[in-house]
Amino acid sequence: MSDYLGIHGTALALREQRLQLLAANIANADTPHYQAQDLDFNGALRLALQPGADLASGGDAITAATQGATYLRTGTQPSLDGNTVDGDRENAAFAQASLEYRASLSFIESKVRSMLTAITGS
Repeated sequence: MSDYLGIHGTALALREQRLQLLAANIANADTPHYQAQDLDFNGALRLALQPGADLASGGDAITAATQGATYLRTGTQPSLDGNTVDGDRENAAFAQASLEYRASLSFIESKVRSMLTAITGS
């Protein structure tokens, strides 16, 4: 099944991880000294798809790729309490990431539907 979906299953899982990071940023917008994080999606996908990535990381290539491609985002507006979350930027990034997640999910759904059609004949 993973061969049928290609990289899209991995991409969907990584997009979910990015959404979780962005949601944590939004939730911690008022937390003193909180450092906004983001995920380099392309870098994480590259790491997750490396041959043997799941073996080298103890069987969880998604977690290892997420940890390897997560970075601290520098603040654009100085904050007295050291928090680097910019609410507008985070909301825009979350909206974009949500659209990308939905697109990946729709693609996988269409692949599964076509597979079911091939199996059932209708």
